[in-house]
Amino acid sequence: MSDSLYSGQTGSQLVATLVRVREALQAVRLPLDIPDVEPARKDLPEMIDQLEDYVLPRLIQIDAPLLTVVGGSTGAGKSTLVNSLVGERVTEPGVLRPTTRSPVLVHNPADADWFDKARILPDLERTTRTSADPGALQLVASEAIPQGLAVLDAPDIDSVEQQNRVLAAQLLGAADLWLFVTSAARYADQVPWEFLKQAADRSAAVAVVLDRTRPEAVAEVSAHLARMLTARGLRDSPLFIVPEGEVDDQGLLPSSYVREIRGWLSSLAADADARDSVVRQTLEGVIRSLSTRAYAIADACHDQVEIGARLRRDADDAYAAALAEIDRASADGTLLRGEVLARWQEFVGTGELLKSLESKVSWLRDRVANAVKGQPQQATRVSVAVESGLQTLVLEHAEAAAERTDAAWRSIAAGRELLDAHPVDLSRASRELRQQAERTVRDWQAAVLEMVRTEGADKRTTARVLAYGVNGLGVALMMVVFASTGGVTGAEVGIAGGSAVLGQKLLEAVFGDQAVRRLAANARADLNRRMQVLLEAEESRFTDVLDGLGISAEVVEELRLGARRIDDLRFASHTG
Repeated sequence: MSDSLYSGQTGSQLVATLVRVREALQAVRLPLDIPDVEPARKDLPEMIDQLEDYVLPRLIQIDAPLLTVVGGSTGAGKSTLVNSLVGERVTEPGVLRPTTRSPVLVHNPADADWFDKARILPDLERTTRTSADPGALQLVASEAIPQGLAVLDAPDIDSVEQQNRVLAAQLLGAADLWLFVTSAARYADQVPWEFLKQAADRSAAVAVVLDRTRPEAVAEVSAHLARMLTARGLRDSPLFIVPEGEVDDQGLLPSSYVREIRGWLSSLAADADARDSVVRQTLEGVIRSLSTRAYAIADACHDQVEIGARLRRDADDAYAAALAEIDRASADGTLLRGEVLARWQEFVGTGELLKSLESKVSWLRDRVANAVKGQPQQATRVSVAVESGLQTLVLEHAEAAAERTDAAWRSIAAGRELLDAHPVDLSRASRELRQQAERTVRDWQAAVLEMVRTEGADKRTTARVLAYGVNGLGVALMMVVFASTGGVTGAEVGIAGGSAVLGQKLLEAVFGDQAVRRLAANARADLNRRMQVLLEAEESRFTDVLDGLGISAEVVEELRLGARRIDDLRFASHTG
């Protein structure tokens, strides 16, 4: 074949491009049920099959025999026609419907090397025996088939068995030439015309056989069928008539009934230019179609990416809001109420010191050392209250984030179906969160104590740290953290704020102003980081669902780039 698209450097570039397109198609995932996804889901495996079964093998071995696939409706007489063309019984006509058996490929013995290896239809196992396995390809060598030609008997395109229909479509997609068989009783059926429309859209080479037609109906039916072919873009497709007749003991039609078809196929086999013309017509049409459909698949994949990104944003927004609320509530004095406040007041005392704090904060520093009445066990009670308060805060906002994410996902069909299919109810916080929150808060408290211990390692402060105890100074630092954005003073905020200021003055008496500000900032940042890790783990219950879908944004551009490259090569070959 001399066409520059299929030879030389251009041909090599085309093969390389189509290989990349195939790899991109294999990476496509379309799991989300969004509008217009079904056509892409149907097209995707067909495109991969056609690349593997036909386009790439044909491009790599352009001189391989012309593969004629005989397809058609149930009961149209495909197997009988194939046997009659060969002149012997090489394929078994089905008596019961649906017929489940291996597709049969008949070739000239000299062409055996073209078909006994996985050149075309690589996923079908080769066999030379009659088989009931639709996953096998039965090879039959016959001198009745001229060299350069092969005939493949395919399953019914309208079989009641899904596997047969899929295989029939796959085999037709691997054909250089479709020999489409229908009957006077079935020629107007919808399913055959759906396949013929695909053939017309892809400019595939098609010949139509009107089989089992009574002589008195030939003129009327053939004229109507010819008009239908013309109306559907198949005007140039040859139309052969096989009259209804008795078969012999071998199940063969009279030789005269199929003489015209046999002669036409033999002439194709004998004429290299005619054979090349058929191959070029079908191959060009398939490649053009693959380019167009690759864009459509890319668009469908892009829609999946967009919906996936929206669902991810919904989760991100909900958990970011939860983190912000926890951050706010753990720094604006909210936690300095209830049990935490009660235990802290037990620790520092609530008498003259707090009264003085409310009236005259400025001279507090010198008196704070004498005011702390707390014992180590009282500091522990403060820590336990802090732990409980933070846990409750986390659980409350994690529950709210899960509810918001669940509601947002359920507002669209794709998200709703993901949630319904998930084995766990994601609208609530995880069962493990309580224990994880408890561990996280304890780890943070331990880190706060370590900050105090490290800061107190300086010789100038060691004695003072020992005097008040690491635990006591640690809970004081927590009080400061819990009011770190309130700008609190005793007069402005009352007892809760005063308690925080008391803790701050206690720390300042030990470490100094600058050190306390640094300690509080570090402790607050550490708490935020731990809360973020905790909520990210909760959010991952949603995002892991999305990650598991395998949706890829990169494959969208790979497909579009491949389709553009195919178009560029085709254009260059036609204008060069």
